[in-house]
Amino acid sequence: MPDTENVWAILLDRMRPSIDSDEYRRWFSNSTLASDSGDQITIWVPGMPDVRHLTLHYLDRIYRELSGMNRNNVTVRFIATGYEDDEETWDE
Repeated sequence: MPDTENVWAILLDRMRPSIDSDEYRRWFSNSTLASDSGDQITIWVPGMPDVRHLTLHYLDRIYRELSGMNRNNVTVRFIATGYEDDEETWDE
């Protein structure tokens, strides 16, 4: 994927209008695109509670939005930045 296209920023712009502002601020404002290899998008989030909440409550919607962006067959992976690399991460 081109470096000039931040798929996470575009996706958040699409989702933000329909998410309560406090909810958005709590769960999305501190998330950052770590990498986009084309078939996997890796997102950094502050901690494991963020990984769990985003995975349980938003992952289906994220995949629907990605599909609407013609990004099918892509995996989204959240990584808690407050943990070492060998700590638990949640993959879909």
